Amino acid sequence: MQNILIVGGGAGGSAILELLLESDYLRVLGVVDIDLNAPAIASARLHGIRVSDHFNEFQHEDVHLVFNVSGSDAVQRELHRYFNDNTDIIPGSVANMVVKLLHEKEHFIKRLSEESHKQNIIFNSIEEGMVGIDQNSHVIFMNKSAARMLEVEIESSIGRHIHELIALSELPRIYETGRTDLNKELVLKTGSKIVTSRFPMIDENGEIIGAFAVFKDITEVVSLAEEITDLKEVQTMLQAIIQSSDDAISVVDEKGNGLLVNPAYTRITGLQMDEVIGRPATADISEGESMHVKALQTRKPVRGVNLKVGPGRREVIVNVAPIIVDNKLKGSVGVIHDTTEIRSLMKELDRARSIIRTLESKYTFDDIIGLSSEMQLSLQQAKLAAQTLVTVLLRGESGTGKELFAHAIHSASERKYNKFVRVNCASLSEELLESELFGYEEGSVYGLKSGEKRGLFEEANNGSIFLDEIGELSPAIQSKLLRVLQEHETLRIGGTKPIPVNVRVIASTNANMEKALLDGTFREDLYYRLNRMPILIPPLRNRKQDIPQIVDRLLLKLNQEYGRSIETITEKALQLLRVYDWPGNVRELENVISQSMIFMQINDKVLTEKHIPLNMLKVSEAKNEVVVESSVPLQEQLDTVERGILHHALTQFKGNKSKTAKQLQISLRTLYYKLEKYGLN
Repeated sequence: MQNILIVGGGAGGSAILELLLESDYLRVLGVVDIDLNAPAIASARLHGIRVSDHFNEFQHEDVHLVFNVSGSDAVQRELHRYFNDNTDIIPGSVANMVVKLLHEKEHFIKRLSEESHKQNIIFNSIEEGMVGIDQNSHVIFMNKSAARMLEVEIESSIGRHIHELIALSELPRIYETGRTDLNKELVLKTGSKIVTSRFPMIDENGEIIGAFAVFKDITEVVSLAEEITDLKEVQTMLQAIIQSSDDAISVVDEKGNGLLVNPAYTRITGLQMDEVIGRPATADISEGESMHVKALQTRKPVRGVNLKVGPGRREVIVNVAPIIVDNKLKGSVGVIHDTTEIRSLMKELDRARSIIRTLESKYTFDDIIGLSSEMQLSLQQAKLAAQTLVTVLLRGESGTGKELFAHAIHSASERKYNKFVRVNCASLSEELLESELFGYEEGSVYGLKSGEKRGLFEEANNGSIFLDEIGELSPAIQSKLLRVLQEHETLRIGGTKPIPVNVRVIASTNANMEKALLDGTFREDLYYRLNRMPILIPPLRNRKQDIPQIVDRLLLKLNQEYGRSIETITEKALQLLRVYDWPGNVRELENVISQSMIFMQINDKVLTEKHIPLNMLKVSEAKNEVVVESSVPLQEQLDTVERGILHHALTQFKGNKSKTAKQLQISLRTLYYKLEKYGLN
C-alpha cells in the first residue's frame, strides 16, 4: 500500500484526491493547505482523512509520495528538506500535468458516454426491430421494438440461441453465406406477421463476425389494407344505393358547389349532371331559395320546404342536412321528393280509406279483463256465440267495452281470417249511412256524376260487420237491414239486382230497446232478428273488483302510447278509483289514467293518489249535482260543470245521443266531441 500526501487544497488538490480515492492500492495520509477551508481540505474531512496547515506534521510518517499542487517553488524546495530520499516529491508542473490529463480523461469519458447514450436512444426508439448474432448464432444485441414484437425481455434474451426466439430465423445462414436477404415475410410464434431484411456483420479486416436483422410488424398494415378494401366495397355499395334511389339526391361541398347527383335528380329536375356539378347550389332553383345554402349557413337541417326546381318549374319538397365530420363542415346533402308522386299516393290512400273505412279485428278474449261473476257470465255467452253463426246483440252502457266484445267474438270465430268491418250508426247522416252500408250504382246518388260503390256489407262478405248504436237507425235503413238478415242479400241504391252476401252481424246498443219498440221507433221484427243472442255487458260500477286488473292493462297500453315506464299504482290511488261510480265506465277510467300519466314526471315509476285528477271525479250522481272546488283553476271548474251537465242529460235520455243533442241545442257532431273529451262516450 503506497502512502500519499497532497500539498495544496485547491482545484488541483481536489482532482488528485478524487483520483486517489478510486484506487485500491494508494492511501492518502493527509491533505495540507494554509487555508483550512480550501476545497480539498473539506473533501478530505468528509472522507476521514487528516488535514493540516503545514506538512511538517507528516515529517515522521511513512510517506512514499508527495503531490505538490500548491504551485509554489519555495514549497517544493522545503518539501525536499523535510522528507528523506525514500519519499518521491512530485513537483507542481508534473502534478498540474497529471491534473490536466485527468480532466481530459473525464471529458472524453463523458463525451463517449453521451455518444453511447444517444446511440442507445436511437437504437431503442426506432419502430423497426433489430437483432444481432455472433459466430455461434447467439444473440448479442436486441432493441426494445424487437423485444416487444417477440414478447421477450432483452436481458434474458442476450446470449440465447436465435432459434429459441425466432424458430425460422435465417440469420445463421446469412452468417455462413455472407449474403444479404431483403424484404422477406415471416410469421412469428406470437402470430404477428413481419417483413425482415438480413445482413452480415463485417469488421474492418473484411471478416464476417456475425449477422443482424431489421424487421417490421406488418400485421396492422395488412389489417389496414383489408379495411381499405372493405371501405371500397362500402363506397361501391353506397354509390349503387344512391344511383338506384327513386328519391332525387344532391350533394354540395362546403362552398355550396355541386359534387354529386343521382339519376332520379335529373329525372325530377330536368337538369343534366354537367349543369349542376361544380355549379352553385342555386343552379337548380326556379322559385325559392336554395336549402343547401341555408343548411351550410346555419349548420342545421332544413326539412319539408316547398320549392320549384328546373326549367319545368317542378314542385318538390326538399330535406337538406349539413355534413359535419369531426366538427368540421364538409358540405350538405339534400333529398328531393316530387310532390306530384306524393299527391298521387295521397289519392291512393284516400281511395283505400274510402274502401276499407275501418280496422280489421285486433282484440281477442284475452284482452277482456273481468273476474266478477257478471263479467264471467258475459264472457261465457260471448265465447258460445263465437262458435255459432247467430246474430249477436251486445247491450250495455257507453264505455263498457261492447266494441271490444265484438272484436273478440269475430277473432274467436271461423271468420277470423276475413274482414271485420265497424260502422257507427249514430255518427253518420241517414243518406250517408245508407250509401256506406249498401253502396250505390253509377249515377244513382245526387252530386256524383259517375262511379259506383260497393257497400260495407259487400266488403264484409264472409266476415263480420259490427253495427254500433243500432238503436239510431232510421226506419228505412231498418227495413233494408232486415232484408240482409232474412234473405242474406243486399241491394245497392239505384240497383235492381240483389247481391248475395254471407255476413255475420254483431250489433250493439246502449238504448232501451224495449221502450223504442213501444214508441214505434224500432221495428219489432228486426229487434227479434237481432236479439237472437243478447249479451249484457255489466257497467264498471257493478264490478269494481276488476279495477286493479283493468288499471294494470291500461298502464301497459298507455306506456306504449306515451313512451312512459309506469310500473304500478298505489293502493290509496286504487281506493280512490273504487269509490267512484264511473258513469263513463272503462272508457272514462282510461281517460282518467291517461290524464294522470300525462302530468307525471318522466322518471316516475309509480302512479299515486296525488296524480289522480280529482276534478274529473266530482260528478255527484245521486243528486245530479256538480261539485266544484273553488281552489282549482276556472277552466277546470267550467269543464267539471259542463261534464256534469252532459252526464245528467245522457242519463235523462237513457244514453240516446240524438235526443241529448236536441235537448242541449247542439249538433250531434259537437256532442260526440264533448263526450269523447270528458270520457263519457
